Amino acid sequence: MLRGGSLRGYLIIIPAVLICLTFHEAAHGLAAYWLGDDTAKRSGRLTLNPLDHLDPIGTLCMVFFGFGWAKPVPVNTSRFRNQKAGMALTALAGPTANFLLSVLLILAAVLLEVYAGGNRFAAALAQFFLQTGQLSVGLGVFNLLPVPPLDGSRVLQVALPNRLYYKFYNYQAYFQIALLLLLFLGAFNNILYTLQAGMTNVILRIVSALLGLFGI
Repeated sequence: MLRGGSLRGYLIIIPAVLICLTFHEAAHGLAAYWLGDDTAKRSGRLTLNPLDHLDPIGTLCMVFFGFGWAKPVPVNTSRFRNQKAGMALTALAGPTANFLLSVLLILAAVLLEVYAGGNRFAAALAQFFLQTGQLSVGLGVFNLLPVPPLDGSRVLQVALPNRLYYKFYNYQAYFQIALLLLLFLGAFNNILYTLQAGMTNVILRIVSALLGLFGI
């Protein structure tokens, strides 16, 4: 993931973080709404206003340490026809939105370079799109780790028997503390780097295919 390190770096990463986290959380709320739960909508979370999604500590961690979180979108699983499947699909919507956002941003960056490469503003905008796209991939991959409270754990829970499912859910707070400690110790660095590189390669292939439609 991106890190600041300089004033210029922070001027890039702060809006990039706002964009990536906002799309991620809004996607959770929208998926839940499509699946029959309007809790997020009634809470004002079906919005692209970053102020409605940001957790102050999680956002600072994202900027300074390269990982973080937003304010969880409220979900009432009892409104889903199938509670575990509905929660899994709602969870997957966040990382999926990040990957789609990355495709769009990297595609836009390439198009700007091709059609407005001589313009300094266009070049700077293309660089911002590219870096934000990279950050979005990292956020999506990170959230797919099957560790509570990350989205990947919600997907994992689908395969668990109900007894283990509820036990898993009840001990989330302890898992979260353990996750933060492991992240600070760098325990996930290698696997995150590998997964992010693999996902970035997939996204670049998609972008390349889309560019072919433009004859580029």
